[in-house]
Amino acid sequence: HGFRLFLKTYLEVEDFPADLCQRLFRSFQTSDQTSEFLSLVFLKDVSCYFSLLEDGQPRDKLECDFVKSPLSRRQEVDRIIAQMMHAADYLGWDVSELRPVLKDMMTAIDSDSSGTVSLDEWVEGGMNNVPLLVLLGLKMTQKDGQHLWRMKHFNKPVYCNVCQNMLLGLRKQGLCCTCCKYTVHGRCANRNPDPCTRTYVMSKKDIGVSTHDWVSGNCDSGKCDRCQKKIKSLHGLTGKRCVWCHTLRHDECVNQEPSECNCGPLRDHILPPWAIYPVIKVACFRRLPRPRFHFHNINPVPNTHPLLVFVNPKSGGKQGERVLRKFQYLLNPRQVYNLSSGGPGPGLCFFRDLQDYRILVCGGDGTVGWILDAIDKASLPVRPPVAVLPLGTGNDLARCLRWGGGENTRKCRRLKACELCTVSLLIMCSWFVFMFKSPCRMKNKLWYFEFATSETISASCKKLKECLTIECCGVQLDLSNLSLEGIAVLNIPSMHGGSNLWGEAKKSDRGGQDLPEVIVDPEELKVSPQDLSDKRLEVVGLEGAMEMGQIYTGLKSAVRLAKTSQITIRTKKPLPMQIDGEPWMQPPCTIHITHKNQASMLMAPQSKSSGFFNLK
Repeated sequence: HGFRLFLKTYLEVEDFPADLCQRLFRSFQTSDQTSEFLSLVFLKDVSCYFSLLEDGQPRDKLECDFVKSPLSRRQEVDRIIAQMMHAADYLGWDVSELRPVLKDMMTAIDSDSSGTVSLDEWVEGGMNNVPLLVLLGLKMTQKDGQHLWRMKHFNKPVYCNVCQNMLLGLRKQGLCCTCCKYTVHGRCANRNPDPCTRTYVMSKKDIGVSTHDWVSGNCDSGKCDRCQKKIKSLHGLTGKRCVWCHTLRHDECVNQEPSECNCGPLRDHILPPWAIYPVIKVACFRRLPRPRFHFHNINPVPNTHPLLVFVNPKSGGKQGERVLRKFQYLLNPRQVYNLSSGGPGPGLCFFRDLQDYRILVCGGDGTVGWILDAIDKASLPVRPPVAVLPLGTGNDLARCLRWGGGENTRKCRRLKACELCTVSLLIMCSWFVFMFKSPCRMKNKLWYFEFATSETISASCKKLKECLTIECCGVQLDLSNLSLEGIAVLNIPSMHGGSNLWGEAKKSDRGGQDLPEVIVDPEELKVSPQDLSDKRLEVVGLEGAMEMGQIYTGLKSAVRLAKTSQITIRTKKPLPMQIDGEPWMQPPCTIHITHKNQASMLMAPQSKSSGFFNLK
């Protein structure tokens, strides 16, 4: 009972399943417990285990694992190590590699040989132990020359860059740097390995001096760039690979010409280290948070379009974490920003004075709206075009820009062929504001599901025309002859993961005529297509919740009510509303929507048909 109460308090849940509670209780019971303590578990073990699996800073986790009194190496320390091993085993690591590292650390951190470990000794020792930091979840600011380690399993022979011995075991587990792919045993990570690749030059005189940055070994049996012969890497740490252009060479071919690095096939998107140099600290624009790289300046490489990448690691079931690591390897790490660590401000400030660059947003529609809103507030001298790499589900904006509805890492290589278009910021700014009011997406989806199912049964909005009025540019819509249960205001042709509510339009005879501020005539609406850049909103009516299934399959479209540049909605009673799938119950109010701004967006090229029947 006490353990269940602890779980409810620690995990902040109202009701914890009894069977799951019993299983967790047994899992924390150790085999060496005496009969006197068979019905007990140590809560410190439980909190230590949970803190290892949660997000957070390594220092906070180390302090959480520490008790108030000094640790005795025989008792509390052994239990903490046991829970660390338990957590590592849960994460799928080879604990046989980690156990001796942790034991050596526990011996080393007792600096005064007193037989006990103080809080300062525990934190200082833990913060300097690379395998332990990886286990705790390394979330520290990367310094130039410092490796960004992560635990990785290899399915082929790999050699340690420090001791040059093979990583052994069935899963061949080791630590691998995300940025340069430098690979080591867990026990070798603390033995002063070679520094990570540089991300900037130290002085202005080195600007424009393009040189390779070689990392030894693990060349995957590729061909040498100079002699075109295969690099045999099965029997040792042979061959070298350039971090920037990914060229492979034999050890004896490294010094051959050319020695200049051209950054390989992604040269148009890479901001190489010889284009970044330190400067005297300068003030940045006030509206955004203090930047991380405010003491560096950019001297752009001619005829290139450096890519500024923003990644939301929590998008798409944490697919963003893998995408973040991929871009940190493909590009300069100073081009890639984790939105959960400081937001978009530091990246926009770093690229602020660059004249020709592009932005790639990796995340959902809400993330895109966040970035576009930040660009608008930053008052940048040059507004860069924005591309989208969709993560997760839905992604209606990405679908409209032909980037698809789900994560696809190959699309980062197709940015050269992208076309330029414009898209209104109106709805996207609203998404950004509301997302912060209700950050729990799962709770919102359940809430929205409850609205939909209860509405299908009760039809509480059946007489919607009696509950609200809609005015478009001063023209009030006549809803008296319509039986509507929902109203949708559209800015893009996709909604709820691909539903086209407006539908396809017939061929228009308007030609090059200017678009009026408002269109309410049903015949004109039939031939009025949606356009992402026309500064107009489309207003449609829905006859019921079941109708959405027919719209999604393309069998029908919603009722077209108006095409307008401004809309005012006045409600007379509380009504459920949603923006981009995020629902809330809105009391009686007046909603006024108008055009705010536009942003340049990158559109993917039209997909080519293939096959005998021209199937995509």
